[in-house]
Amino acid sequence: MADGAAKRPSRGRWYILLLISVMYLITYLDRVNISTAAPLISKEYGFDNITMGYIFSAFVWAYALFQVPGGWLSDRFGARGVLSIVVAYWSIMTAATAGAFSSTSFIAIRFLFGMGEAGAFPGATRAMQLWYPQKERGFVQGVTHSASRAGAAIAPPLVLLIMVNLGWRWAFFICGAIGLVWSLWWSLSYRNLPEEHGLVNPEELEAIRGRDQTGAIKPPPMERQTKVPWSTLLRSPNMWAIMLAYFTYVYCLWIFLSWLTKYLIDVRHFTLLKGGLLASLPLWAGVVGDTAGGLATDWLLKRTGSARIGRRVVAITGLLGCAMFIVPAALAEDPYTAVFCLTAAMFFLECTIGPSWAVPMDTGGKYSGTVSGMMNMAGNFGGAISPIVFGYLAEGGNWEAPFIVAAGLLVVGAAVWAFWLDPDKNILTSGYASHDRAAEALR
Repeated sequence: MADGAAKRPSRGRWYILLLISVMYLITYLDRVNISTAAPLISKEYGFDNITMGYIFSAFVWAYALFQVPGGWLSDRFGARGVLSIVVAYWSIMTAATAGAFSSTSFIAIRFLFGMGEAGAFPGATRAMQLWYPQKERGFVQGVTHSASRAGAAIAPPLVLLIMVNLGWRWAFFICGAIGLVWSLWWSLSYRNLPEEHGLVNPEELEAIRGRDQTGAIKPPPMERQTKVPWSTLLRSPNMWAIMLAYFTYVYCLWIFLSWLTKYLIDVRHFTLLKGGLLASLPLWAGVVGDTAGGLATDWLLKRTGSARIGRRVVAITGLLGCAMFIVPAALAEDPYTAVFCLTAAMFFLECTIGPSWAVPMDTGGKYSGTVSGMMNMAGNFGGAISPIVFGYLAEGGNWEAPFIVAAGLLVVGAAVWAFWLDPDKNILTSGYASHDRAAEALR
């Protein structure tokens, strides 16, 4: 019994998954809290829909622009120090939002906040590429992004509770304090390689790395990179396909993250309390969709041995499913029918997360942090445009048009996945990334 127990793999990587998941929750708690506070902020300062659209998008512009630097920093220096610093920084900016006093100051603070959060997901993706084998990557991306949507889902009721009892400014103070605590926890608990972590035994390391032809556990991949092959990345059609597909996803996502509460209150005529609570339902559906999509893409990968099938099928189903529900959500006369359709739309939209974030790890190898940063940068250019377009259309009274535009983009995204994006093809070599020697040499 003792010998059998000694050979049982440890579970250190699942503790790391918990750590990363909590960070993902905090990222969305911090970026969505302002959408719940928006009705009170706009009333206090007299901001119209167009102004609120610019305030919402200020975060996303910075978030998009600093994705690649954030990914490069984690590739170069490791996720331990980079994430400790950026989470502490953006937590301070979250708290600083409470001190904003004009539209310009709101926009400036949200931009600075976005600069910090930009390093979160690329850094975490680099960490996951080092800590998890390919067969678990869709699952861990699904779980972590489920946690992020859980953060978005708990934000409306949590912020409402704080606003009712302490005022909207305290929501930003409290959210900022939570992030500072996590930063310290990460610094003390994480190591850049599982080989360096006391919770990982040789049996778990074998599960992560596998064995080479001699029977020895494979060595760790090169952890830090000094030179990124930018010209190769930018010339890769697959890189551009990954970026365009994610653009269509994030454009639609930011309708839910920025305008949902205000839409339910102003257009569907729910009260502040009911609108805030109902706004969390689609986000909770997103939590389920993230995990379901991650499990489905890994299951298909194992069954077929092809990332092309495993990633594509789930992503295309999710994007088209969202498009099918988001249009009737806008056109339905009954407000509760609209909420149901929005909830279903968000579920399908989030099913695409597992395959989307597994692809940079499948195709980017040791540059997975940079590749995921480029993907998330392009996606969040869509996220930056989305609240502004929505605000202009809504100011003109056309509340249906933003949802129809989003549906059209989702169809484009599904077509990119079907006919262009190839999850089996390595971005750096143009060879096939899944289960081949070229990919192994880069990891």
